[in-house]
Amino acid sequence: MSINTSKSDLWKAFQRGDEEAYSELYRTHIKHMYRYGMSLVPVSEAFVLDCIHDVFMEIWMKRDRITEPDNIKFYLLKALKVRILHLFARTERPYESFHDSSFNELWEEPSTEEIFSQQEETVNRKEFVENLISKLPPRQQEAIRLRFIEELDYDQIGVLLSINHQSAKNLIFRAIENMRGWLLSAFVIFSSFF
Repeated sequence: MSINTSKSDLWKAFQRGDEEAYSELYRTHIKHMYRYGMSLVPVSEAFVLDCIHDVFMEIWMKRDRITEPDNIKFYLLKALKVRILHLFARTERPYESFHDSSFNELWEEPSTEEIFSQQEETVNRKEFVENLISKLPPRQQEAIRLRFIEELDYDQIGVLLSINHQSAKNLIFRAIENMRGWLLSAFVIFSSFF
């Protein structure tokens, strides 16, 4: 497939059984799906990857019956959430939770010399933001990740969280306000030392 192939053309080629188009869909969306899946539930990477592979196997088997989605990324994230929730409904603890940083390369961009020189600062900022997000209630965490990491719009977030457009906006606003409050508190405490 050409790099210039549109998303619509890619989907249509996939529906015709083009394995290269199918592989390209996988390569394009695996990072987003993995990151979103790991943010949903405290389970192992193996469980999330199994669910992703299940989604891709299912769409391959049903490719000639699936209509082209308006937003492929949103469609795949929603399918992944449904798969994860389905498996959790069937069993209480499908996998023991563990952390293995070997999957970090799924979303990290290749380093350049400039990025390498700023890597420590970037890691510190990322850890700080992740720490703030982890303090939010689970639904606010999910909404923040969907909006700012997966770049979904409020309607799509509403569908994934089973709420309306305005409730999705309110949920994200509350999450941002919580994080802002924690930042201000941290700043006040930090500045009191000087």
